This record gives sequence, C-alpha cells and structure tokens, in this order.
Amino acid sequence: MEDMVTGMHFWKNKKVLITGHTGFKGGWLSIWLQKLGADVTGFSLPADDLSLFHIGKVANSMTSILGDIRIMEQLHKAIKSCQPEIIFHMAAQAYVRASYVDPVDTFATNVMGTVNLLEVLRHNDSVRVIVNVTSDKCYENREWVWGYRESDPLGGYDPYSCSKGCAELVSSAYRRSFLQEKGIRLATVRAGNVIGGGDWGEDRLIPDLMQGLLNKTPVILRYPNAVRPWQFVCEPLRGYLMLAERMWKEGSEFSEAWNFGPSEDDTQPVAWIADYLCSQCGETATWQHYGQEQPHEAGYLKLDCSKAKNKLGWRPKLTLTTALDWTIEWYRAYQAKADIREMTEQQIARYENTRSDA
Repeated sequence: MEDMVTGMHFWKNKKVLITGHTGFKGGWLSIWLQKLGADVTGFSLPADDLSLFHIGKVANSMTSILGDIRIMEQLHKAIKSCQPEIIFHMAAQAYVRASYVDPVDTFATNVMGTVNLLEVLRHNDSVRVIVNVTSDKCYENREWVWGYRESDPLGGYDPYSCSKGCAELVSSAYRRSFLQEKGIRLATVRAGNVIGGGDWGEDRLIPDLMQGLLNKTPVILRYPNAVRPWQFVCEPLRGYLMLAERMWKEGSEFSEAWNFGPSEDDTQPVAWIADYLCSQCGETATWQHYGQEQPHEAGYLKLDCSKAKNKLGWRPKLTLTTALDWTIEWYRAYQAKADIREMTEQQIARYENTRSDA
C-alpha cells in the first residue's frame, strides 16, 4: 500500500463529484472513494438494472443525482448543491460502434458535455481539482508498434475517438484561458482498455466473453487480431486518485495529460484474451470469428506510461493474467448470487495491499 497510505488520509471528508457514477468505472471509483472516507456525490444518467451501480448498492453511501451533462442547467444545479472540491469527469458515450450509429449524440455528450461542465466550473469557487477522463483512443492512430506518448498528435478515425481528442483540446483551452487564473487544476487522463467485474457494456470484449462463457454459448469476436493495452479497473483509478492528490498539493506541475496503461507484456490481441478466459472456464467455453465486414477500428494500440511512472510514481500492480482471474472471480460471484458490494470491496482491498511491480 506504499502509494495509498497518504491517500487514505487525504481523501477523508473531501467533497468529491463524479460525473458518470452509474457507469462501470464510475461505480468502482464511487465505492473506492466511499471506502477512503470521501463525501461523494454522483451526477449521471440512470443506470441499467444489471449495472454495478444497482447490484453493488453504490448509492448507499453517497448522494446520487440523475441528470444529463448535455444540459448545462442540470450540471449547474448539481454542482451548486454539493459544492465539490474535486471532480472526476467520467460521463461519456463510451462505445466506438455506437458512435457510428449516432455520431451527433457522441459529439454532444463527449465534447459539449465537457464544455458544459468546464463552463459551469469556471464560475464556481469551490472546485480546486478536475480530472477529465478521456481515452487512449484520442491519439491519431498510425498503427505503430510502440506506445503513444502524451505529446503525440491527437486525432481519431471514428466519431468516438475523435470526440475524445476534441475533449482533450477543450480541456487544454479552458485550462489556459480560464481555469489557471482561478487556481483550478485540470488534468486529462488516457487509460488503456479497462477490465473487471460489473462491466455489462454492449459490444465490449470482456462483457461479451463473460456472458457467453457463463451461459455456455460461443462468443463471437469481431476483431480477434486487434491489439489493446488491457488493465484491471483499479489500475487507472489508482492513477486518477494519485494525480488528483498531487494536483491538490503541488498545483500546475501535474495539470496536464497522463497515460495509464499496462506493462509491455500485457498488451495482447483480443484472441489471446479469449483463449485465456476459455481455458479457465472449461471445455464448453469457445469463441468464433464474426467474418463479415465491420466498421473501422484501430488494429494496434499501445501506451507509453513512462511519464506516470517517473513523475507520479504510479505503475501497474497486476499482471494481465491476474486481472483476468480477478474478473472471472467477480462474475462467478455474481452468478452464485453472492454479495456484489462485498466482492467489489474485497478486490479493492486486495489490490491496495498488492505491491507495485518494480
């Protein structure tokens, strides 16, 4: 727990707002911050019945406000009511394929939703730190075999990736034009592909695999050769927590863009993930390649996290196989009708007590 000891003290009674708290990562972060003693408020669209938010009883120890980041008046009312000191902006349209179906909604949510939040905050006096969660897909993907650095060009072939690149530019403009002079610290964070229990997102690899494996039906893979930076959900969340604390204490030096991804060996193709999960779930677990033409998605994506390791002291704790094992454990607990809130808290505690790799 070498990098969380001070964090446990730091977060006690801090007033934190999480946009998107009903989502997968938002649910995990909400539970973790509650565990650390923070005064947590969430602002988000309603969650599905199967979500971690509901089955994990996320709202039991926080204030949950239902609202839409595309509507500035709702954001203004929520922020005025809770007067947060630290904000994690996670609300987003998070699916590449959905962005092809409805690009207008994707840009409205991911770009104008970010504009709406920052516009409200530049007229607010309680907020000191903002962590804006964008995506590793914000980079102009050139199918490089090496990892992208925070200084590499932004871009995006598909509407989702482009919208996250735009959110990065919006954040930079607001930081330099308005927030710095008010003493508000704003950073953007770009995480790799996050895995863990409680993700039921449509057209996502792990949810599709786990539901297929639990139901003993073949899993259909659209891009089995696509390479992604896989990491357990607690890995980037710990980075966000560490970054927010450093911004609070040390200011503008940390108010910039940050990558959070796995080690070199844990950037693997989709088929590798499917093969490992099938090997752990018995002979009935199988996958098939969906051979029909699909919308464009990047084939190769890696992150260079040297900056987070050297300046922030963050580094991954779990290997990819351990992350997958913990994910299987969580979904098996769900299948067995175990206490999901307890399971999630147990995995967070186990993660906290795991030493970082050298």
